[in-house]
Amino acid sequence: METEFISWLRQRLPPHPQLPLGPGDDAALLRLSGRPECLLTVDLLTDQVDFRLGECDPRRIGRKALAVNLSDIAAMAGRPLAAVIALALPRTRAFELATELYEGMLPLAAEYAVAIAGGDTNCWDGPLAISVTLLGETTERGPLRRSGARPGDAIVVTGRFGGSILGRHFDFTPRVREALRLRERYELRAGIDVSDGLSLDLARLAQASGCGARINTADVPIADAARVLAQAEGGAETALAHALGDGEDFELLLAAPPDVARRMLDERPLDVPLTVIGQFVAEAGLWQVDAGGAARPLVPRGWVH
Repeated sequence: METEFISWLRQRLPPHPQLPLGPGDDAALLRLSGRPECLLTVDLLTDQVDFRLGECDPRRIGRKALAVNLSDIAAMAGRPLAAVIALALPRTRAFELATELYEGMLPLAAEYAVAIAGGDTNCWDGPLAISVTLLGETTERGPLRRSGARPGDAIVVTGRFGGSILGRHFDFTPRVREALRLRERYELRAGIDVSDGLSLDLARLAQASGCGARINTADVPIADAARVLAQAEGGAETALAHALGDGEDFELLLAAPPDVARRMLDERPLDVPLTVIGQFVAEAGLWQVDAGGAARPLVPRGWVH
């Protein structure tokens, strides 16, 4: 199966200027000399945890496997370069499944100029597992880290949150272009992508920066899917609770000085909405502030690996 699949893959992959030698040899050859610092990230997706193979199109699974890594590069305000992909395939329909997964990845790779540099495939009696390793590079302004937020900085987010399980967790747009544009035009102090939950990832960024954060709950942008999910559950959880804890929104969460945040909102540099949802504070922990200004502790919620 592997020889046949590699032959199919080499015919499908377009040439890439950074990749003199791609799949088919013992290692890929990637041009990096004289380039900025490298970014490297990896994500492992498995059946029954990140998707259910029997319930969705493998092309959507393949797209998601690459997209989550692109989101990690976006969180660092970097440029993606090349990906290495490892597949553990169920023995049944292994070749067909491998091709379908790649058919989901290839259009996204082309959209973000990512070279598919190679990888590995194996067949076994277990469920599907996909590991994508993505290489990127920093921009002239350097990587955007989690550790740079300061008390008084605004908490800025892209997009809307909650209810991703209804489909958006497959079809989200990695905010690569948005992160690069914001990083180029504005002073951003810290960033993270919201993969595990808005409140949980905000708590992680605040902790890495040695501060706390206050969320104005009335300002949290809630996705329509979160409202649909809350209504379907009969009020077991509110739409706001879904927005704060569902995860897999893959939006950007940023720290910016207050004047910079105001300018970002005034200038509207992106095609997606930008919202200020609170501020970082000196006191450790996470706090939620209601419309009347009353603050109380907020327990971070989300996906814990």
